[in-house]
Amino acid sequence: MSYDFDLFVIGAGSGGIATARRAAEYGAKVGIVEFDRLGGTCVNRGCVPKKLMVYASHFPEAFQAASGYGWTVGESQFDWKTMITAVNNEVDRLNGIYQKMLDKSEVKVYEGHGTFIDSHTIAIGEEKVTAEKILIAVGGKPVKPDSIPGIEHAITSREIFHVQEQPKHIVILGGGYIGAEFACILKGLGSDVTQIIRADKILRGFDEDIRSEIQSQMQDHGINVLNNVQDMAITKTDAGLEIKVTREEGEETIVADSISLAATGRKPRLENLGLENTGVEVVNGAVAVDKYSQTAEEHIYAVGDCTDRINLTPVAIQEGRAFADTHFGGKSQQMAYDNIPTAIFTTPEASTVGLTEAEAREKYGDAVKIYRSKFRPMYYTLPNMQVKTLMKLIVDGNTDKIVGAHMVGDSAAEIIQGVAIAVKMGATKADFDATVGIHPSSAEEFVTMR
Repeated sequence: MSYDFDLFVIGAGSGGIATARRAAEYGAKVGIVEFDRLGGTCVNRGCVPKKLMVYASHFPEAFQAASGYGWTVGESQFDWKTMITAVNNEVDRLNGIYQKMLDKSEVKVYEGHGTFIDSHTIAIGEEKVTAEKILIAVGGKPVKPDSIPGIEHAITSREIFHVQEQPKHIVILGGGYIGAEFACILKGLGSDVTQIIRADKILRGFDEDIRSEIQSQMQDHGINVLNNVQDMAITKTDAGLEIKVTREEGEETIVADSISLAATGRKPRLENLGLENTGVEVVNGAVAVDKYSQTAEEHIYAVGDCTDRINLTPVAIQEGRAFADTHFGGKSQQMAYDNIPTAIFTTPEASTVGLTEAEAREKYGDAVKIYRSKFRPMYYTLPNMQVKTLMKLIVDGNTDKIVGAHMVGDSAAEIIQGVAIAVKMGATKADFDATVGIHPSSAEEFVTMR
């Protein structure tokens, strides 16, 4: 049978675009459809604009530190509209770059919703296209829990980038990395921040030392963390949003601006896909795939957040390129999910690769060795600022291999990226010890811990 395309991609986020371009490089005829903006969540309403806001939030601390080095810094003012406009202008610029990249790769771009008519046919409005292979890369979306009365008054991480007035007091619901990051961003920019979490600590799933250190420093910076919340309700009043929470200590009411940020999780964006017209299986709300990203329909594949495996932009890109290399490049590739580094752009920043201490102890038992260091970086000594860095190595004592590396502190992501290469290659503690440190630097602590 003759098809319109060798590969058709549904979703032009990071994973979908990477796959389309890689397949086209191998000579495949490729089409891609997107109903929203090119680049997906990361570029438009996620990691890129968020990181720009993180940079903006760090200037007050830099102004404070400058005085310790002899600089006189005058009165500073922050203009929210200037920042938001600049951030969104950069997003617009990146959208244009993605369009040019797809055009250069000769990938045909369709605007609209791609919906399966059958397992080889996609409808985009009134138009229909066919493809030999189809890749689902539709990503995910934030969700607001229906169990919270009044949750319709809250915005999500999608809308925060278009808020035109800076919140005076914002309440953030959720203790995941998105909630924690925006709590730090808004506090750094001058807003009062209350973060409401159901657990004892933020960042469930990360190493316990990382969780404790970040939460402690966030509270030291003035963020009000209300933990162990059993119930909550939101009411819109003339004074703003009234959030009533119930804890063991009793009830407490917080009144915030008309903005409350729900950062309570994400789920795959599978609506309007027409998956019921295919043999693709959906399990726990996500597209079910095997280790090669193949669905139950042998010629349909899926990558990225819609599969709900490891929901990180670089993972989606790597999954997509592995698929393209295998099916169009003649190089059989399989995505490896061990030792994937990640970062949390809170203040302080954190980054991690490998196992947490709890995971390591479950896997290796009493053979686990922990190396930990906490110190004040040199940068903060002259301004006498009590900012700490935490570093931690987890070692399998049976083999001396580093099985986990964790850091809280300035440039954690930049430092752990290099450490991740060593962990991925199976470096031992002896290898770290034999490495000469760069002095004076925080990073050298990873090769001097005893």
